[in-house]
Amino acid sequence: MKTLASRSRVIVLGLGAVAVLVSGCADMTEAQRSAAIGGGLGALAGAVIGDSRGGAVVGAGVGALGGYIWSNQMAQKKAAMEKATAGTGVAVTQTADNQLKLNIPSDISFDTGRADIKPNLRPILDQFAQGLTSQPNTEIRITGHTDSTGSDTINNPLSINRAGSARDYLVSRGVDGRRIQIDGRGSREPIADNNNDAGRAKNRRIEIFLAERAVTQR
Repeated sequence: MKTLASRSRVIVLGLGAVAVLVSGCADMTEAQRSAAIGGGLGALAGAVIGDSRGGAVVGAGVGALGGYIWSNQMAQKKAAMEKATAGTGVAVTQTADNQLKLNIPSDISFDTGRADIKPNLRPILDQFAQGLTSQPNTEIRITGHTDSTGSDTINNPLSINRAGSARDYLVSRGVDGRRIQIDGRGSREPIADNNNDAGRAKNRRIEIFLAERAVTQR
């Protein structure tokens, strides 16, 4: 185990890092500021709960916004998803709070007005499902979105049903359904202009998030 003096040095360094981050956050957005400060605070948490196997290093990846870490497994999953979705129009990103996000447009996921998965989406979900059984601390969230065409009476359940179809497919590939949360936002969260075809196409989408919680060591 680490000596008290060694752990104290890590804590002092962590406090110094937080001070530098705070002083240099003036030009950051609120999300960037929170994530940056969270990294420094995570290092302190890692120093407190860490042991000789590198708890402080793990702790340094903890984000302030959701308590998630960006581990080697998450980085590997992102690389695998980028490879699996190359050229498909799917955007694979790391969010400010250390979630892996897949933004999947409707042209490869669902036909207009329908919630059954198109063939082009299946290989992507297959790749996403791989390895998740060996990552018990990961959480999955799927959110469905529509464009503004039609009423909320149609769009709200359609967005939920699309998220549900993606969940059911992942479950059929061995992912524990209890780890998956679904939500539908209808047309309430557009990412493009709904007044033209191109914008509406971008708004018809599902988003899949994968997040890993830090493991508290005793």
